[in-house]
Amino acid sequence: MQALPTMPAATDGQAGWLQRLRLRWAAWRDQRVANPEFRRWAADFPLTRPLVRRSARQLFDLVAGFTYSQVLLACVRLHLFDRLARGPLSADALAPTLQLAPDACLRLLDAGVALRLFSRSGHGVQARYGLGPLGAPMVNNPALAAMVEHHALLYADLADPLAMLRAPKGQTQLGRCFAYARSDTPQALDSREVAEYSAVMAASQPLVTEEILGAYNIGRHTRLLDIGGGEGVFASAAAQRWPQLQVMVFDLPEVARLAHARFERLGLSGRATAHGGDFARAQLPGGADIISLVRVVHDHDDDKVLALLRAARQALPDHGVLLVAEMMADTAGAEAMGDAYFGMYLWAMGSGRPRRVQDISALLQAAGFQAPRRMRNATPLQTQVLIARVGRQG
Repeated sequence: MQALPTMPAATDGQAGWLQRLRLRWAAWRDQRVANPEFRRWAADFPLTRPLVRRSARQLFDLVAGFTYSQVLLACVRLHLFDRLARGPLSADALAPTLQLAPDACLRLLDAGVALRLFSRSGHGVQARYGLGPLGAPMVNNPALAAMVEHHALLYADLADPLAMLRAPKGQTQLGRCFAYARSDTPQALDSREVAEYSAVMAASQPLVTEEILGAYNIGRHTRLLDIGGGEGVFASAAAQRWPQLQVMVFDLPEVARLAHARFERLGLSGRATAHGGDFARAQLPGGADIISLVRVVHDHDDDKVLALLRAARQALPDHGVLLVAEMMADTAGAEAMGDAYFGMYLWAMGSGRPRRVQDISALLQAAGFQAPRRMRNATPLQTQVLIARVGRQG
């Protein structure tokens, strides 16, 4: 069978012409949409009316988004999802247990119905409320609840977004939570300074752990080193899934102590160890044939990430593998989560930035790894998994 003919690649001149054409089209379009008379015409014209209405809804959702998030926060703090998991209830029945006036309770429940957190049957005082399609996943889900609670810090910073953007990086509510991000000596942080962010990371880790373990078979390796592994949630899950696997966690000294305690509670001390230090200064533990970086890379700026990747390369044997798990900025269908959400979150935190797969690939190759392979996982919105093998020494 003959190969199908291929179209010749565009020359630099053709590519430049196409780029100029796109820019002119975009400028013309933006001028039309910015014109009030054109907007009125488009809203009345049958073919453009659906587009106008959709844009209006999307713009209003941007305006109202903070209100939506606060409705969710109120429901989490009142444990409404777990209460309604037992069966539908009326506002009058719920109000006394929530310490809310009946009208306030009804207002919150109706807001939850509009956001698909709850469902409603009946009307008025006779209405009964149950779980909705977005509320059901919140039942018995401490990981999601912890992240909703944690975001109160970010919302406090975003109450004045310009003040947040103009302030020195890290001088925010969120920055004070993530003390290591603004410290020149993070290894010296005491247990009080690491407790809050460490607890949040541990509580939310199950959101991505199963995604990672399902995407790549760590059990084909003998020893895992989880850098920035926090309280050892991910390493413990890997050790429990593959009984022959030995695991190590490397994190700040006070955090490593929490990981060691977790290993002891789970009966993993015989094949799980925790090591304390600052990866920017200390040598990483040796002996692992796979190293994992789970929600670590996006927390740091490029120079620190490159130093970390080079340290990981030195700690791995020639047949070693590096696993990177991050929410990527180029995730199809979740583009806003990358640059809009993580961009502002990490700015408030005081360190790091959202990155695309291509950005991380360039850093990996600069550190001595081969170009990474992206693994397939169930929910790319939560995390994507890259596997990079050690590159050949030049």
